Amino acid sequence: MTILRLRGREFRPGEFAIMAVVNRTPDSFFDRGRTYGFAAALEAVDGAVDGGADIVDIGGVKAGPGDEVDPAEEIRRVADLVAAVRERHPQLIISVDTWRAEVGEVVAEAGADLLNDTWGGVDPALAEVAAKHGIGLVCAHAGRVAPRTRPHRIAYADVVADVIGYTTDLAERAVAAGVRRESILIDPAHDFGKNTWHSLEVSRRLHEMVATGWPVLVAVSNKDFVGETLGGLAVDERHAGTMATLAVSAWQGARVFRVHDAASARTALATVAGLRGQGAARDQV
Repeated sequence: MTILRLRGREFRPGEFAIMAVVNRTPDSFFDRGRTYGFAAALEAVDGAVDGGADIVDIGGVKAGPGDEVDPAEEIRRVADLVAAVRERHPQLIISVDTWRAEVGEVVAEAGADLLNDTWGGVDPALAEVAAKHGIGLVCAHAGRVAPRTRPHRIAYADVVADVIGYTTDLAERAVAAGVRRESILIDPAHDFGKNTWHSLEVSRRLHEMVATGWPVLVAVSNKDFVGETLGGLAVDERHAGTMATLAVSAWQGARVFRVHDAASARTALATVAGLRGQGAARDQV
């Protein structure tokens, strides 16, 4: 199993890292623009760090359909925030959620440590940016769909096999492009290019992704498949379901957890570590 290394920190198999979400978007599905303002976003980063986040993932474009956000606007939203967070929290691992190489270039210069390519390699040059700057890359499976789209009646012969094949191929391509193997994660990208059944199947069989040896990131926080599984719960009612899904993912060996509530996730993951007998639970997250 690969030891994950980001910004001089190591996360070994069995150890968990919490990635807190901070969106500089006016239309986020979760916070509806609460952290769109620069000061609000910076305050949210501070709160995430206080809550135990190891990584903060900064995004400038809503994942779902919505108003067009061109690269210049995305850069405007995230670059200065990355620079401010780097100055304010020198040891924090900073991730930026983007699929665009031109955005990746600017945020890498501003101090980012990880490029979170949620849309699965639609811009191959993003890996080249990560290699050039010596930073990490998330290789995700989004069903080969265009960014910010919701596919109609998408189907897979075996969704887990498709996820594993696609993400590991992206990861190996990233290594070939010069990205350090120990700085690459794979992500099944729940709900991206998947319906609820697909996301549940990936969750049940996450251990198969873990078995590839690549560190696995899961981003399940308050997602639609959690709400639908629980009878159609609204976004603000999905917290308990999120924590349960995190625990199941951690038990199967996932290493990084992208969440909206870092403090609650830290407690949940510390509990999993304790149940698994991994020494002092708080030392494992």
